[in-house]
Amino acid sequence: MGIGRNLVLACSTALAFATTSVAQSQVVPSPQVHVSFSTPQSIPLEHQSSALTSFSPRANWELDPLVNFKDSDIKFNLGTLMATLRDTRHEGWVLAAYPDPKTSRPLIGAGFSLDIPERMHVQRDPMNPHPFLEPSSAQLWEAAGLDLQQLQEVLQQFDRNLQEWNKQRYRRRIRTNSLEAQISEEDATRLLRISAIQAVYNARGYCRYFDQLTGPQQMALSQLVFQMGVNLEEFTQFLSAINNRVSYDPAQPTVTNAEYWDAVQGTLIHSDWARRYSTRAVSVVAMLDPSYDYDPWQAEAKVRAEVHPLHTHLRHAATVRTASAARRKSSARRTHKS
Repeated sequence: MGIGRNLVLACSTALAFATTSVAQSQVVPSPQVHVSFSTPQSIPLEHQSSALTSFSPRANWELDPLVNFKDSDIKFNLGTLMATLRDTRHEGWVLAAYPDPKTSRPLIGAGFSLDIPERMHVQRDPMNPHPFLEPSSAQLWEAAGLDLQQLQEVLQQFDRNLQEWNKQRYRRRIRTNSLEAQISEEDATRLLRISAIQAVYNARGYCRYFDQLTGPQQMALSQLVFQMGVNLEEFTQFLSAINNRVSYDPAQPTVTNAEYWDAVQGTLIHSDWARRYSTRAVSVVAMLDPSYDYDPWQAEAKVRAEVHPLHTHLRHAATVRTASAARRKSSARRTHKS
């Protein structure tokens, strides 16, 4: 499903190619994480019409790699990744704008962010020449073939709904499928496709050896990028492990080096992310196992045995508190009777 020739021609003046100097500046190493935003990072939830000018397409982003993506660029099926992302165990699928559970920012479809500003994401790894591509939500929306006026209407309706309902009522409507659709299935699929391609593109920027990975390993890394976006920069142990092959047998290919992948998986298994999103984490981390292609069930079972969901600890703590309170009440009753 590509973008029509007419759309490409119509957008050619709005989306000019990045200059060579900009592309080269993205691979200059920096001692610190550098993700600079062209607009303030904290944008008010109230999206007035004028606010959309912050998200309108700029002439300094190269979207051609996303629009002209080819299936042969990866070793897994993009449709499989899309089907996984829209599953309720991962992102879910909602045809109306809804608030992010953590940030309350507007999402739609399979977690497509509706108000992300354009940003510059510098490539800090001097050994990885692949740049990052971080266009605004509006640029991705337009690259998917959707009308920007529709985006404005979706955001305005989201603001009205959020003012009328609290976040809990909003989530309840999602669970009961009582939100009126604002986009079609086809439009949501277009948005999912372009954002999934962006995740694949940026996954190469995070991993020097992306093209050498197996299909499941490429898909796992793309899922991580899709969910976390630029926040994946904070997973320093994971990025260090996946880009460091020197400590392991150099004669053994990286994709089949069990010791290497055990170390990579371990950085994710013991993260807060894995404890908080245990179901997704088991699925994603297991795909990094070099034996996943041959025995995915065993690969998942191995990871599941090591991941300790956060809610288990919370439930255990609540049980302990309840039991302690019961013991105190029982002791008080015995003291009173005596």
